[in-house]
Amino acid sequence: MFGPPKSRRSRRVQTMPAVVVQALKRHRNLQEQERKLADGQWQETGLVFTTATGRHVEPRNLNTAFGRLIARAGVRPIRFHDLRHTCATLLLAAGVSPRVVMDILGHSQIAVTMNIYGHVMPAMQQEAAGHMDAALSEPEAEAGDDADE
Repeated sequence: MFGPPKSRRSRRVQTMPAVVVQALKRHRNLQEQERKLADGQWQETGLVFTTATGRHVEPRNLNTAFGRLIARAGVRPIRFHDLRHTCATLLLAAGVSPRVVMDILGHSQIAVTMNIYGHVMPAMQQEAAGHMDAALSEPEAEAGDDADE
């Protein structure tokens, strides 16, 4: 859909991982080749992802192409939108602050993020308990120290 974003928070700057930046650069090079091959039929839309002639990609065609990629990768089928959920789950599982994940997803409240992705939290709670153990435990005697001293 073309038009303004849903909300003010939807318009935001995203910091991209280097692997994404590299993939986008490769994509831009491929798109430049497609532009040349289109032999005058290229329609400049300013879009990042287009058809071989520069036009917008129909959602049905995107879903079909995504399905082929999933099959080729040999992974469990998911919907295209599930990539957003995968991103949030991986970030939370890696210990990224829920507030940062909220900002990345564009949620207006942290409660929305936590209601959707709270299932990731039990493992994080175990890790937090381990950190507290380490912080509150008495330091172990160094090797060679006499206990009698």
